[in-house]
Amino acid sequence: MNRIFLDVHALQTVPPSNLNRDDTGAPKTAVYGGVPRARVSSQAWKRATRTYFADENLLEPSELGVRTKKVVEVLAQRITALEASIGDETALTLADETLKAAGLKTQVPKRKADTAKDTGGTPAPQAKYLVFLSARQLEGLARLAVDGAADITAYLKDKQHKERAKQIADSRHSVDIALFGRMVADAADYNVDAAVQVAHAISVHRTDTESDYYTAVDDENTDEETGAGMIGTVDFNSATLYRYAALGVHQLADNLGQGLRENEPRTEPVRRAVEAFVHSFVASLPTGKINTFGHHTLPDAVVVKLRTTRPISFVAAFEDPIRGDQGGHVREASDRLAAYIPDIERAYADTDTTLTWVLRVGPNTLKLADLGTETDSLTDLVAAVGHAVVERLEQPA
Repeated sequence: MNRIFLDVHALQTVPPSNLNRDDTGAPKTAVYGGVPRARVSSQAWKRATRTYFADENLLEPSELGVRTKKVVEVLAQRITALEASIGDETALTLADETLKAAGLKTQVPKRKADTAKDTGGTPAPQAKYLVFLSARQLEGLARLAVDGAADITAYLKDKQHKERAKQIADSRHSVDIALFGRMVADAADYNVDAAVQVAHAISVHRTDTESDYYTAVDDENTDEETGAGMIGTVDFNSATLYRYAALGVHQLADNLGQGLRENEPRTEPVRRAVEAFVHSFVASLPTGKINTFGHHTLPDAVVVKLRTTRPISFVAAFEDPIRGDQGGHVREASDRLAAYIPDIERAYADTDTTLTWVLRVGPNTLKLADLGTETDSLTDLVAAVGHAVVERLEQPA
């Protein structure tokens, strides 16, 4: 299969906010171009993207997975859903043994074990690390456990059944596993290379962190009682962010294999995954301190590139920080991109097979319209990208 990359670039302004905190509670920052910038980590926006799939019903539950240490409890719930006659404690045992047969290590956390000594009961084992399993993998392991429920230990000692457990855990990956990858520390065979790389979003200009001093009044205070019931501070900043993600469509296709539905073209699951990712990455938003700041914004501009050469971030357009001499940052940021993108693609001969789509809002982003095909809505952009991906996948290698 030919190498196919999808680059997604976005300019998004957020008002006073604290989308992604560091260990002190302050907004994350980075120095770039010699000045401090606002920063939102790749992990924060990847999680926002991943949860958006389910929140907005962009993909069916059967096409998604769950990432948790509580994988034994999750699998036990699947087992009892399949066979109601199996009790909760038995289901936990079946789940634990099945996961161990698949090569995933579990143990009862020491804290829970110590608590159980005082309160009684049997705490559920947990994985030592976050385990990412697809809905289909959990379903297959649950059926295997139910089949061997009469004597699960003897059942899983059978080499055929043990190999079956391993095969189930490493096939029919969900879309989110195929996109974001999977790492299992002590079972490297289960690792899945991520098809998506997400950059840390950074501001296109210098950003300084500010502090908000707040007070809360006790509603039951009398007129004679002065002072606040609570005082504190919260750090924040505001920024126009450059956001970037690169999706290896060929890697995504390999990860998905034949997909999660029967009797459909091999390009169909890839198309759905690509469209869901583009939609989610563009529209999602980390929710750190969102009740405090209500930072509900969407990008002012989105540029999507489909190319056969390696991915290209355009962050260097902002290595010299924007000063805001025009009264804001969006217009100059858009003008910088509109000038920088053609120059770097021309210099590296990256124009012949590259397709470009632009989604923009307002007059400040007008110059970006000349970069490629302008789309009227996110829905149109997603559909155009999905159609082009299918065409590229169907071309002979």
